[in-house]
This record gives sequence, structure tokens and C-alpha cells, in this order.
Amino acid sequence: MWDVLFTNVHLATMAGDEGYGEIRDAAIAVKDGRIAWLGPQADMPPGLGAKAVTVHDGGGSWLTPGLIDCHTHIVHAGNRSDEFEARLNGATYEDIARAGGGIMSTVRATRAASEDELLRQSLPRVRSLLAEGVTTIEIKSGYGLTLESEAKMLHAARRIGRELPVRVATTFLGAHALPPEFAGRTDDYVDEVIRMIGPLAAEGLVDAVDAFCERIGFSHEQTERVFQAARAQGLPVKLHAEQLSDQRGAELTARYNGLSADHLEHLSAAGVAAMAAAGTVAVLLPGAYYFLRDTTPPPVAAMREAGVLMAIATDCNPGTSPMTSLLLAMNMACTLWRLTPQEALAGVTRHAARALGLQQDIGTLAVGKRADFALWRIARPADLSYAIGLNPCRGVANAGILRSPAV
Repeated sequence: MWDVLFTNVHLATMAGDEGYGEIRDAAIAVKDGRIAWLGPQADMPPGLGAKAVTVHDGGGSWLTPGLIDCHTHIVHAGNRSDEFEARLNGATYEDIARAGGGIMSTVRATRAASEDELLRQSLPRVRSLLAEGVTTIEIKSGYGLTLESEAKMLHAARRIGRELPVRVATTFLGAHALPPEFAGRTDDYVDEVIRMIGPLAAEGLVDAVDAFCERIGFSHEQTERVFQAARAQGLPVKLHAEQLSDQRGAELTARYNGLSADHLEHLSAAGVAAMAAAGTVAVLLPGAYYFLRDTTPPPVAAMREAGVLMAIATDCNPGTSPMTSLLLAMNMACTLWRLTPQEALAGVTRHAARALGLQQDIGTLAVGKRADFALWRIARPADLSYAIGLNPCRGVANAGILRSPAV
């Protein structure tokens, strides 16, 4: 007996390397929170549909894997609308950072907030994503920059996964910025970051380790020290790479078999080749590109030709991408960088799952995988990348349990 059966749906399974993996006039069954059967409804085993505990008629909706936002800084306190205004008056992102703003302004607000307050401020942002069919999000730390404050952020992130119907993957981003108490002592702070990894991992707060490899962040060599410490703890790595300049971060990430290299506006041909060889996912973040009015796009055509998998995420953060719409990120990736709608949907399902190391469990519709779905009132899958400001999500299933998109 199946626990749940969804009938009268069209499936975009996102399985395989090309296309949407469409199955029209289909059904999909769930047992113990996992996909037990899927296929054309006419091929459903005789009699089994009547034995399902719960049957949902999809009314001709399209059903896709639950969407995955694989790069966010969604747990933070305060906002930086003042810096947004300053940039529009001529200041650059680097100008603001060097003057003590940027990431450090959010660090001050986050350090001052309690864990409960961080949770209170973050939940509305997460709910906005869930309303658009998101079932998994990655949440980074990096606005505490002390062991106590980084742990506070990661605890808040874990609590989001308990309070809302969403799977949360956590990433330790201690090497995000240099805190003022370490001014002029970047190597000493890297030592401190390395000392944080063990206790946070032992507490079960860390699924991966990230860093900001950039002129205003951490050098190639300092980033490698963090990677070495992460791997010593058995943790996978990922990287903010080549956003403002080419620091060869993508090559470093590939050398450590990193899950993903993210941003990549200044990615070199050598970086593309290294990522392709290692299977490191490129996470594209069009929200930051748009918000910063960048004019150097990531080398999408070169990555496509090399076979680099491309994911898409919101990069939700208070300074450079205050965006809580993954559907908008899909549209931006298509309009700004000429991804196809199929590439965009793969980028928030199949490839986003791989960017989190979760491809065996989520990201496509296949027997045995977790039954995380989104149901859409659309005519075709391309509609998800096409419309701006329209949310056609009519329902979301987490482990097969159907809920309203609003939570």
C-alpha cells in the first residue's frame, strides 16, 4: 500500500542529462517519505491506486522536484539599505568595505542579536522561498567571526529546519571577512578560523566549509589552509571564487574536489577546465550581479562547452543580494546570461543538489529519492523562468506530505 498518490499531473523529472525528463498524464506514488513509483498514469499497476492511503488529484498541474536554493546567507541581523543608497551615489562595493561597512556592518548587528532574534528575523525570508516551491536551502554562517557568534548563527539555521518544512544544509563561512579585533593580522585570524572548525563540526553544526577568496577577503594561500583543515575534519569545501577578480579560487576548489565554486564572474579558462575535470559545480548568483550593477558576466558559454554543471541560487544576503525569490533568480540567469529555461530549472534542482552533495537523495524525481515536490499552475516548465513577479506554485510536498505554499 502506498502512503500518498498524486494523479493527473505532468512530471518534469529532471532526470537524465538533457531536457526536462517530461512524463505527461502521469502519476507519482510515495511510501515512507520516498518515491515508490512514477510513470504514465495509464501504466500504473492495476488496483494499487485504490489502495493508497491518500490520493491527491493534481488537476493537470506540472510537478517538479522541490526547488533547492544552494547558496544563501539568509541568517543575519539588520539590513544595509544605507549602503545600497551609497552605491547609487557613486561608492563602490570595495570602497564601502574598506571604510568599515559591507560585511562588517552586518557582523556588528549579528553579534549583537540573540539566537532567538536571529531566528525571528530570518524566518520571514525563508518563508518567501518556501512559497515558491523551495524544499531545501543552504545557509552559511560568516557574520559572527567568533566561535560563539558563528555557533549562534549555525544553531539558528538548524532551528529553521525544525520550525519550517524545509531541509537545511549548513556551511561554515568563518573566512568571510577580517574582524576588527584582528586588523593587520589576517594570518592570525585564519588560525582562529581553523580552530573553530573542529568544535563546530563536533557539535553537528557544519555540513561544509566555505571561504571568500578575494582581494578584500582571503588569499589563495590562506584559503588553502582553511581547506586543509576542513578536509582533516572530513568536511567538503566550496568557495566564493572569482567574483571581483581572478584569484585562482576555482582551480583551488577543484584541486580539493570541492562541491562548488560560486559567483565566477572573473573565471579564467584554466578555472573552467579545472572545474570540469573535478566535477565541481558552478553556482551562478545573478542577484548579486544585478544588485551591484556588474558588467562582467560569468563565462557561461565556456562552462557549457566544457561540461561544467551550472546551478543557480539567490545568494540571499543583506549587502549584495537581498533577494528571496529563486524564480526571479532563474529569470535573471536566462535574461542576463542566456541560460535556457531547461538549464535554469536544472540549476535549481539537479545541479543545485549536486552543489550540496545531496544528489543521491534529492534534485530529480526517481524511485527511491526523497518525495520533495512542487506543483505548478503552468502550461510548460519554461514558464518557471519566463514570468517576472508571478508565483504559480499551488502546492509543495515535503517527504510526500502536501502543504500550501504559504507557511
